[in-house]
Amino acid sequence: MVSKTRDRLIEVARQLFARKGVENTTMLDIANASEKGRRTIYTYFKNKREIHRAVIERESEQAVKAERDIREGSQSAREKLEKILRARFDILLCPTAPRYLDNFPWLNLLEGKRVGKIRRLTSLKEIQILSDILQEGVDNGEFNANLVPHVVPMIVMIMLGVDNTVTHPEIDVLGISRRETFDHAVEFVLESLTANNQS
Repeated sequence: MVSKTRDRLIEVARQLFARKGVENTTMLDIANASEKGRRTIYTYFKNKREIHRAVIERESEQAVKAERDIREGSQSAREKLEKILRARFDILLCPTAPRYLDNFPWLNLLEGKRVGKIRRLTSLKEIQILSDILQEGVDNGEFNANLVPHVVPMIVMIMLGVDNTVTHPEIDVLGISRRETFDHAVEFVLESLTANNQS
C-alpha cells in the first residue's frame, strides 16, 4: 500500500510537470490531482525537488528496462549488444510520434532542462548495462579486451546522435535512408569490438 501511494504521487507529479512545468506545479496541485492530502505527500517527499528527483529516476528506469531485460537474457554478448542497438534504432523508425513517445517516456516531459537530466541519468544507466555486456563478451572471448574501453563511449555517442535524428531530418541529405544508416552503425560497433581479436 505504501509503495502504491508513492507510485501514484510520482505518476501524478510526472503528468503535472509535463503539462504545467515544474516551476508552475505546487505540492497542493499534486495533492489535489492525486486525491491525497498534502500531509500524505509530505510523508513520502520533503519537498517538490524530492518528488521531481523521483520522477526523473522513474523515467530513466522505464527508458532502460528493455535493455536490462536483454542484458539478463541467455544470448551471446554480441547478440545482446546487437539486440539493444537494433531495438533503440527500431523505435526511432516508428512512423507515428505517439508510439515513439510511449517508448521514450522522458520525451513526454517537455521542459528541456528536465529532459536533459533524464537523458543524462539514462545514459549513465545505459553505460553500466553496455559495460556489463561488453565485459561478458571479453570474458567469453567474443570481444577484444583492448578495444572495449574505447567502444563504450562511442556507443553512447551514437545512441544519443541517433536520438537527435528524430527531430533533425538533415541526415536525409546524405542520400541514405535512416534504416541503412542505423544498420551501418550497428555493424560498425560490432566490428569495432572484434577487430584483431586473438581469442
